[in-house]
Amino acid sequence: MGNQPGITLPDISTPNSTAAQGEETDGWVLQVDPDTARVMAANETGALVWRLIGRRRTAEETAAAVRNRFPDAPDTAAKDVLELLTELAEEGFIGQEVPLKEAH
Repeated sequence: MGNQPGITLPDISTPNSTAAQGEETDGWVLQVDPDTARVMAANETGALVWRLIGRRRTAEETAAAVRNRFPDAPDTAAKDVLELLTELAEEGFIGQEVPLKEAH
């Protein structure tokens, strides 16, 4: 993971609209951001986390969904999900939804 100061994980993450996902036959997926040429590879668990992003879930809810899908996951699963979400935020693959102000 990068050590960029000031990067904080949003309460509810949203996917970067320019990022694309390519699924491999072995369960791995690649996330590609054509704007920055960044690429990340994710295993089956990471692919599940990616699919859960944007479904209005907090990091804790995402970790719980991973535990439900993989009941044999290690005790560190919640910490691992949080680290992955943080890395995705640092690399620009996810961000925070900013509500638009209404015109008065």
